Amino acid sequence: MEGPPVALFDSLKAAKPFFLLAGPNVIESEEHVLKMAKHIKGITTKLGIPLVFKSSFDKANRTSSKSFRGPGLEEGLKILEKVKATYDLPVVTDVHESHQCEAVGKVADIIQIPAFLCRQTDLLVAAAKTGKIINIKKGQFCAPSVMVNSAEKIRLAGNPNVMVCERGTMFGYNDLIVDPRNFEWLRESNCPVVADITHALQQPAGRKLDGGGVASGGFRELIPCIARTSVAVGVDGIFMEVHDDPLNAPCDGPTQWPLRNLEELLEELLAIARITKGKKPFQIDLTPFQE
Repeated sequence: MEGPPVALFDSLKAAKPFFLLAGPNVIESEEHVLKMAKHIKGITTKLGIPLVFKSSFDKANRTSSKSFRGPGLEEGLKILEKVKATYDLPVVTDVHESHQCEAVGKVADIIQIPAFLCRQTDLLVAAAKTGKIINIKKGQFCAPSVMVNSAEKIRLAGNPNVMVCERGTMFGYNDLIVDPRNFEWLRESNCPVVADITHALQQPAGRKLDGGGVASGGFRELIPCIARTSVAVGVDGIFMEVHDDPLNAPCDGPTQWPLRNLEELLEELLAIARITKGKKPFQIDLTPFQE
């Protein structure tokens, strides 16, 4: 499935019923990432789901300065390059600063823009100029209409390969909700719509730590709820973070889906996708009803 950005983008847009961006939240080690890529690819190949492997080289937006961030740009890209070579998989990773885009674009097939940075014009333009597919996460503070402008910034920079991602909306101080209407309204961006079914269940800075401080919590048990809803509405892609040992994950453990349950969940989502008509607008007839 790996290839030039246009070919990959076209294949993802044509994916039936959806494509999958999945992997551990952050690169913990080369050994761990290769293990995860092997097992996730095995599952998606069996089920016939197009996969783009996801992991981050640096989690810059952490609740605490003490949080694990990853191996950094240079080492992280070497590891992702090994994933590509070993398992013939396209990869997606995120950038936080404009100067990272050129180096990341030499390895990543999809460059992801974090939700908090979805309106940062310089970052969007720098990412766009790599020519790679750009996945923009909708800010937790943004209406879906904002993503029309963010996607347009990518296109105006000369890159038509863009998609947008719903990852929840702030609901008070330490909670997020997913408004299913956004899956419809995001289509106004005229590009594939992705549902982030794991980050959407975060409780930002909502978990108190022993010894003081806070970290992000989350509702892992509700991931299937958001996943089922997303597929029923007819999203084009699913984004999810998957871990073989979520309780000991160094980053975002409460919202990483267990690897041992991945196949079961994806099988259910495929079953839902086979019967839903969510990708097609409902033709509402407002003419007066006649007996």
